[in-house]
Amino acid sequence: MLEMLQFEFIRNALLGGLLASIACGIIGTYVVVKRIVFISGGISHCAYGGIGLGYFLGINPIIGAVLFSLSAALGIGIMSNKESQYEDTVIGVMWAIGMALGIIFVNLTPGYAPDLMSYLFGNVLTVPTSDIIIMGILDITIFTVVFLLYKEFLALCFDEEFTSIVGISPEILYLILLCLIALTVVLLIRVVGIILVIALLTIPAAISRMFTASLKKMMIMSVLLGVVFTTLGLWLSIVFKIPSGATIILTSGITYLICICYKHTFRQKFSSEHNLFKRKYRSIKESI
Repeated sequence: MLEMLQFEFIRNALLGGLLASIACGIIGTYVVVKRIVFISGGISHCAYGGIGLGYFLGINPIIGAVLFSLSAALGIGIMSNKESQYEDTVIGVMWAIGMALGIIFVNLTPGYAPDLMSYLFGNVLTVPTSDIIIMGILDITIFTVVFLLYKEFLALCFDEEFTSIVGISPEILYLILLCLIALTVVLLIRVVGIILVIALLTIPAAISRMFTASLKKMMIMSVLLGVVFTTLGLWLSIVFKIPSGATIILTSGITYLICICYKHTFRQKFSSEHNLFKRKYRSIKESI
């Protein structure tokens, strides 16, 4: 792997994975804790419309994805707040509209879109320097907003009524969080693609939640896991010559299943030892 660092596309791939891991570790924690994975899926698939628009207008598709993702996030958030009982329907409709617009825009674009599949399934090896710069700007934006509104987001995740009592609008905070999810989705598109973006957004945070209840520790652990998954997945994809996005997700998914098995086995062992201790304690107590 060290010898490969002499190539610019490898350095860009590792840097892209790092930037994506920072965002998915921070925002993915909120997604898992607040249980809004389906909303994240809706936003990610709406981004395809922006990618198609980018090709149609001849601009960087990532910029188009940012515009569409933010619009979808605001649309889903506003509609969900007004008609909460139709939230899943709104997400499904936005999901379908985004994909449909993307297909139409790509079809209307003269010529052939050479790297379109990389946006659907991810190919971190093809990330250009221009996309790295955009990803860096998005990362700084996400980190700054979360740093400034950390306590408010904490209240939003665990006690929305408290946010209203202290004079903070939970609706506005929710919209801001959805916009941050939209920016994170754009960061992850180049790494694992639109189809698999939900997995990398949620798996590191889901694993972290098994081992800590602290939100800050979850974020840190999720970022580190994201770095490990993207780096290991990238290395495996190069060695075995298989798609990088799918390899990253497969690596993280297998790790998640191993953690579940470990947690389940550990709990069973702990429960058995605890029950044995209680039986011994009762027998000693009765003998006395």
